[in-house]
Amino acid sequence: MVVAILLLAAGTFAFRYGGTVLRERVDLPERVRELLSTAALVLLVALASTAALAKGQSFAGWALPAGVVVGGVLAWRKVPFLVAVVAGAGTAALLRLAGVS
Repeated sequence: MVVAILLLAAGTFAFRYGGTVLRERVDLPERVRELLSTAALVLLVALASTAALAKGQSFAGWALPAGVVVGGVLAWRKVPFLVAVVAGAGTAALLRLAGVS
């Protein structure tokens, strides 16, 4: 088990280090760069929506997704990160306090 963890850690380090070393040496076409950017955004949205909508194997309720939407909209509007996080958490907390689970 420890060997597997060490191998994964070494592989992760090599992968991240290789990215910084090879950044200037590898020239990707503009279309590939656009696709990679889009893929990263899609992955982030999928992760956020899964975390916002599910709690274990069931629906998380309406308060959590509402808080995520508020935080996401504020971040999209370029509000400072801390304000977006506090507003999202506050929205979820107030909805839960009001009885919306």
